[in-house]
Amino acid sequence: MKPYSVLMVCLGNICRSPLAEGILRHHLPATGFRIDSAGTSGYHINDAPDPRSIKVAKKYGVDISTLRGRQFEPADFDRFDRIYVMDCANKSDVLYMARTDQDKAKVQLILDEIFPGENAEVPDPYFGEMRDFEAVYHMLNEACELIANELTADNKSV
Repeated sequence: MKPYSVLMVCLGNICRSPLAEGILRHHLPATGFRIDSAGTSGYHINDAPDPRSIKVAKKYGVDISTLRGRQFEPADFDRFDRIYVMDCANKSDVLYMARTDQDKAKVQLILDEIFPGENAEVPDPYFGEMRDFEAVYHMLNEACELIANELTADNKSV
């Protein structure tokens, strides 16, 4: 059976989406799931996550230091069951690449897990301070806990 797959997407794939990837992995069993992240831009292909993202993740026992940036591509619609985006601009960019309504149905703002229908966005902490990365971590952790609980409950019922 193919593992259930989730992709986290932000702009550069060095701040928010690698944090979300690491956090969700942390909340899920080691097997049965494939979690990855990507950026809508090509600015940071093969770059490690921002040192501040690495630092805040490590503070909470999540290691994202080995992750490397990559760019979202239309083939990701075939590889992933769900695609969580961090903000409305990311959502628009990803939906622009969707080929079908089925592709579009996979895309959701990650904070819709906490605030359904409110179009809440995860702020980009890149130009901010360490406290901004800390705030982003907590937002993503709350959303990823809900996602993990749903995925593990779904997995048990199969």
